[in-house]
Amino acid sequence: MGAAVEVEGVAKRFRLQRDATQSLKERVIRFGRNPTVDFWALRDVDFDVAAGETMGLLGHNGSGKSTLLKCVAGILRPSEGRIRTAGRMAALLELGAGFHPELTGRENVYLNGSILGLPRREVEKRFDDIVAFAELEPFIDNQVKHYSSGMYARLGFAVAVNVEPDVLLVDEVLSVGDEAFQRKCIDRVKAFQREGRTILVVTHAADLVRQVCDRAVVLDHGNVLTVAAPGDAVRVFRESLLRKGIDPGQDRPDLQRDRGTRILGVGADYPEGQAGLFPGDPLVVHVDVEAVPANDDVVAALEVHDVQGNRLLGTNTDLLGVDLGTLDGQARVTFRFGSVPLLDGTYLLALGLHTHDGGLEYDHREGADTFSVTNPGRTQGLVHFAVEATITPRPAASPIA
Repeated sequence: MGAAVEVEGVAKRFRLQRDATQSLKERVIRFGRNPTVDFWALRDVDFDVAAGETMGLLGHNGSGKSTLLKCVAGILRPSEGRIRTAGRMAALLELGAGFHPELTGRENVYLNGSILGLPRREVEKRFDDIVAFAELEPFIDNQVKHYSSGMYARLGFAVAVNVEPDVLLVDEVLSVGDEAFQRKCIDRVKAFQREGRTILVVTHAADLVRQVCDRAVVLDHGNVLTVAAPGDAVRVFRESLLRKGIDPGQDRPDLQRDRGTRILGVGADYPEGQAGLFPGDPLVVHVDVEAVPANDDVVAALEVHDVQGNRLLGTNTDLLGVDLGTLDGQARVTFRFGSVPLLDGTYLLALGLHTHDGGLEYDHREGADTFSVTNPGRTQGLVHFAVEATITPRPAASPIA
């Protein structure tokens, strides 16, 4: 199967004003001098996406992800290199892209359909499905300038997926949707994957890469760090954040910022007087939570990951036999590890709040805190076991008759 997207040696340069606040006098004095400076948002980017593959573009804010996606979509022209695509393409970029604020939702559906190359009769056939997916029936005849960011996202995604593109480009605009909408979008993405469509998704959420991508490109300041399988890509991404002193948890969107049940903070407590752990040491993890209004359907979940993105532990208060009861206002949930059986390394904590049946997630913090373990050198491997060795004299074997 051939490539649906080919990116060869792509670079993108922007010319930035040195000083946009110059007075007339300063402009006269500097007349003839170059008033701009070159900024390279992308440098020598190479990768291809096979037909039917889902490729993630992963990176910290400002890494060049969205610029690269716009180049693939044809919105920006690369300064160097070339991009080739095959088949019909639909792009869901930043909020409001392709929408006219003075037009209604209905009019914008037809406008976007025509931009994507669909005849009006085809848009008419799919119109009800588009509106139903977006859940905007009561508002479809209102001007979109009155829509919230979530309504923009729902309508944009609904149009993009219902034109049945060969290649779907999705920016991290989906992070503005609520939990139910995000789940619906991921379900539709997985349906596209089963149909053999090609998807290129921009994100800085490592868990989304592991959930839906076949491979991922990791970008840092416009340069490609790696093109790899999801686990390896997440490891490289997190290592790049740690080198910069950035908490990896900052690069996972808060799924439920508008919900009353949320995580306020997370902390890991080492044994008194220690700056880290030794294998077998105890560990206490505190999770400060808030529920306004009161909520009687809350489970607190905890995961431990290594820097490669592998999940080493997954548990929650239900599994541990702890009922949080009715949360009303602020509270602290405490997880106590009697012994941490890990060897050398830095480990990341992920915390979440969800309903008892797991159908709704209130909040989730990937990489919410880290802890380190130092191996004193007596054991090798990944985990620590309490092993003792002894020797017992044995009587000499009797001669064989």
